[in-house]
Amino acid sequence: MSDDKSRLATPSHDAKVDAFLRDLQRAPAPLPGGGHGRLIFALDATASREPTWDRACHIQGEMFEATAALGGLDVKLVYYRGFNECKASRWLTSAAELHRAMRAVSCLGGHTQLERVLAHALAETKRQRVGALVFVGDAMEEEVDRLCQLAGELGLNGVPVFVFHEGRDPAAARAFQQIAKLSRGAYLRFDLASAERLKDLLAAVAVYAAGGYRALEAYGDRKGGEALRLTAQLRG
Repeated sequence: MSDDKSRLATPSHDAKVDAFLRDLQRAPAPLPGGGHGRLIFALDATASREPTWDRACHIQGEMFEATAALGGLDVKLVYYRGFNECKASRWLTSAAELHRAMRAVSCLGGHTQLERVLAHALAETKRQRVGALVFVGDAMEEEVDRLCQLAGELGLNGVPVFVFHEGRDPAAARAFQQIAKLSRGAYLRFDLASAERLKDLLAAVAVYAAGGYRALEAYGDRKGGEALRLTAQLRG
């Protein structure tokens, strides 16, 4: 990178979070259907993510706690790793179940398989409504046009993709941003220093998946603290 490029100003982390929240506000509201909210939690489990996998295991429980007052949350864990391995769990109904499923996974080297994740989410929502897809990953090595086609189809089916991008890979960032935009979801880059904010945002997305934006507002009013600050930014 040249010196000129390295001197270019970059948006602050708070500004990126604000942009994420604005996109969350514009995402399509989940269709009413009663019962639990349904969210697909997809993870890149290739070798590059091994250093932060344990952290991911610890931050996911907030999603279930946040949606308890809305009737609960069903989460399907989807992950890819190694040689052509992409697996999906059954629908899980508690943080303990999801934690056990994640702890049973070890990271293995391999190429990304995001196309299979998006295709699975599309097939799943055609069987029964899915409120949102959350994806956490750091790289993208696939055909972008195909990923964008699937992202657009998810958007048409009311399944926004919320991408949490670990690291700074520019090619991945471009692809992830397009996926989020076409699905009417949102994109946010994070690192270990912002893991606590990631937990809060995962909870916000889970509440949204279970009950829409109004439920997210009520959750922020009830919980206070950081959650209230997040919903206050959304109102703005």
